[in-house]
Amino acid sequence: MAWFDESRLDDATALGAADLRLRTLAESGARVRREAGGAAEATALGVAGSQDARPRAVIAAGPDSRLLRAVLEPSCPVPFVAWPGPALPGWAGSLDLVVVLAPNGSDSGTASAVAEANRRGCQVVVACPPASMVAEHAAGRYSSILPTVTDDQLATAVVMLSFLDQLGLGPEADPDRVADALDDVAEACSPHRDLSINPAKMLAIALADATPIVWGGSVLAARAARRIAESIRRTSGRTALAGDAEHLLPVIEAAKAHSVFDDPFADGSGDLRPVLVVLADETDADAGDQAGGDPVVREHRGRLLAAAAERGVRVETVSTDATTDVARYASLLLTGTYAAEYLRLGLVDD
Repeated sequence: MAWFDESRLDDATALGAADLRLRTLAESGARVRREAGGAAEATALGVAGSQDARPRAVIAAGPDSRLLRAVLEPSCPVPFVAWPGPALPGWAGSLDLVVVLAPNGSDSGTASAVAEANRRGCQVVVACPPASMVAEHAAGRYSSILPTVTDDQLATAVVMLSFLDQLGLGPEADPDRVADALDDVAEACSPHRDLSINPAKMLAIALADATPIVWGGSVLAARAARRIAESIRRTSGRTALAGDAEHLLPVIEAAKAHSVFDDPFADGSGDLRPVLVVLADETDADAGDQAGGDPVVREHRGRLLAAAAERGVRVETVSTDATTDVARYASLLLTGTYAAEYLRLGLVDD
């Protein structure tokens, strides 16, 4: 049976054993800068060659298209379609722009979609390693390759989003601002920072004896919630849920009403109570804290918090001061991923 030893979160020996994983997280901002710098020339050439006419539609192809959809759907001025399969919609043609993320460049399905886009005469922009199978299939008269080297999905996405931002097809995606937000998280969540002032370590402690239920109100916060839940499942082997409010409410409402006088060891069942983790960005702030924001998101958050209060379910909030959509997503995701790694570090076998 595993139990959580919070002293390991500040223990130099234990932290040293997890140094590689934690260092990889700390270098997230550096990878964004590296990818953006390496692709700057190709981005400028692609933007210059695409300024003549706005595409009829933007199609994000390949399995990594869902992140682009989360960012672009609310703001893209032309129809946007995410197509994660190894093909393209039947109507895609020369008037459309096909964008593809291929961080490792070796996915055969993605290569097939790129080749089909070239065959149909689509405008094609691919972010991938320049010496890869996807890059080979991307070669064409109307195609551009944004070269990447780090195999980092987020950094690769930022390169593409910066390109689309400069074309006026997406929201602001300044790589420097995203990298700065990631650096801020890496500093706040550093393994060398005491757990009493380390938000990721404190979140890991809150999750140690609970079943995490992760919720984000905005489209990007919801995607970050799903990614964080995946990280928690991978690092701990425990159940972690993420979803819309209507999917999570029944789980909270099914929790046994909690009393401060309850003996947690009385029944010996070992069942873990849920804990609600709210990913808060400026779009889902409490109505009392901010006049703006989406009223539907505020209503969903209010229902979740009310249900948690009624059942005695603990609530943890992860927030960010980042100022752009992509930077907020990156900040929330990295904080949650740090917490998942600290949860892995603290769990030990009995």
